[in-house]
Amino acid sequence: MTTRATRAQRRRTAAALAVILAVLSVFVFRLVDIQVVHADDHVAEGVNTGNLGSTQIIAGARGDITDSAGTVLASSVLVYDSQLDPKLIREFEEQTDEKKKPALSWDEASERIADIVGLTGDDVRSAVADRLAQDPDSRYVKLVNGLSTEQYLQLRELKTDDGLAYIAMIPRSVRVYPNGAVAGSALGFLDGSGKARYGVERMENACLSAENGEMTYLRGLGGVKIPGSEQITPATDGGTVQLTINSDLNWYLQQMIAEEAKKQGAQAGSVTVVDVKTGKIRAMAEYPTVDPNDVDSVDDDYWRSQIFSYWFEPGSTFKPITAASVINEGAATPLTSVTAPDHKKFANGAVVNDPFNHPTYQYTFAGALIDSSNVSLSQFGTMISPDKRYDYLKKFGVAKKTAVDFPEELAGLIHDPKTWDYQTLYTTTFGQAFTVTPAQIAGAYQALANGGEKVDLSLIESCTTADGTVIEPDAPKSERVVSEETAKTVQRMLENVAVQGGLAKTIEVPGYRIGIKTGTAQKSNGKGGYKSGVYFTNMAGIAPIEDPQFVVLVTLDEPTKIRNSGATAVAFQKAMTQVLKTYRVAPSSQPMDELLPKFD
Repeated sequence: MTTRATRAQRRRTAAALAVILAVLSVFVFRLVDIQVVHADDHVAEGVNTGNLGSTQIIAGARGDITDSAGTVLASSVLVYDSQLDPKLIREFEEQTDEKKKPALSWDEASERIADIVGLTGDDVRSAVADRLAQDPDSRYVKLVNGLSTEQYLQLRELKTDDGLAYIAMIPRSVRVYPNGAVAGSALGFLDGSGKARYGVERMENACLSAENGEMTYLRGLGGVKIPGSEQITPATDGGTVQLTINSDLNWYLQQMIAEEAKKQGAQAGSVTVVDVKTGKIRAMAEYPTVDPNDVDSVDDDYWRSQIFSYWFEPGSTFKPITAASVINEGAATPLTSVTAPDHKKFANGAVVNDPFNHPTYQYTFAGALIDSSNVSLSQFGTMISPDKRYDYLKKFGVAKKTAVDFPEELAGLIHDPKTWDYQTLYTTTFGQAFTVTPAQIAGAYQALANGGEKVDLSLIESCTTADGTVIEPDAPKSERVVSEETAKTVQRMLENVAVQGGLAKTIEVPGYRIGIKTGTAQKSNGKGGYKSGVYFTNMAGIAPIEDPQFVVLVTLDEPTKIRNSGATAVAFQKAMTQVLKTYRVAPSSQPMDELLPKFD
């Protein structure tokens, strides 16, 4: 029988249990609220207050740059900057509870760390001691930057297995260029701060750039990460830029133009290769060129691409542009002739000289190109008005940046024909009194080779983002600058230059019909005149002439062995031969038309 006292005791017990359960329920509810419902908020609050929070950057990788076949020309690798926490090291050493100490003493740990990073134990201990002497509460001392993944893994093992929480390894992305200087001036580079400088690195920075992520977490006693407190914002890697360049061809042409420039005692040289049908640049070979892995190995003038960032008066390589303009206007044909001495004073007082002595000839237009007669071109060119010639020069790309819009690209310069003096009226017919870049010459010849239709030059095939989305540039614009008939006529004239000109044997490419034109450009002295005895030489060519596939332009800056455009002949022949071989262009199967007469 239950007594009244017993029932009262049970009620008190039940009430006590109810209170305890209520209190426990509150604690459980609060625990769930803290660790589950609002966990992220509380972690964020902890991270942002005092010493409880820690943030670690998750580095995103800058995207690759590849050639047209996918060969990697630029990529990013992760390296690790190591550092130590001096205050935590001291606290561990002063800790009296052996259970809370790391498995290794500081003396042992410093030797192990030193062996991994390539220092001595004394180096590591001295760095920490010196830092604590300066600031007893210091949480940072630099160890070694740029550690490899293997070194990182060894340090991480020490940190986790032996409880060395005072080691930190901060990931950092660095740029490497596996093929060294191949297309180096096209690629550009990143400076010490990671900023894109020059070339494709700068031009395509929006595609290539990565976005860093971060990991935040709470730290407990001894700097140990509190499990479950991590918050991660993942990094986004940069996209991959694919170029139109063939890196194997570019490598060969760079070796070749460096060798030929040195043989000719030239300051610099370049080879530009353009696909006639598409306007795609297949090679940008330069000497000197920057190695993006070691930019200080070359003068900073050559950090920029000569092909886009150097301008000059083209000289005779622009005589075919004059021919195309005059023929397209119906003012002359290849057989039209003029009387041409080697020195002529025109009625307005202007004086023009030919680059060689000769008796008075009755030059045909074709012959004027073959022998590169300035006196003849002055007469042919002025068969159309200055305004019309100016318009044609602009259509062929003079004084306009290419559609590539390469970093540091120059537009060149030509004055309004209304301002031309009597001398300029004639010199503009044979490539003087205006400036162009090698890229603009290559673009002009692309138009001649492509039946008179000028297609914008291009260097970028695509950008493939980190999620696999392929973004292709807009299709290149095209513009008809002369008729197809005119272009074919000028191509025939260029073939006659190749066959009948003084360099015919040197520039011959066995099995192929080609067309070429040389140029020996005077160099400005910066005082309104020209330097004496030094020239910028260039040679532009098209092949095969019956079905043009490629334009090749070779330049040499101030050659001293041969001082005229003949200096470029060997380099041009080697370049064109290699281009046709690389792309397996079939040899010419159609015979050349009847030779055009030089004289009437």
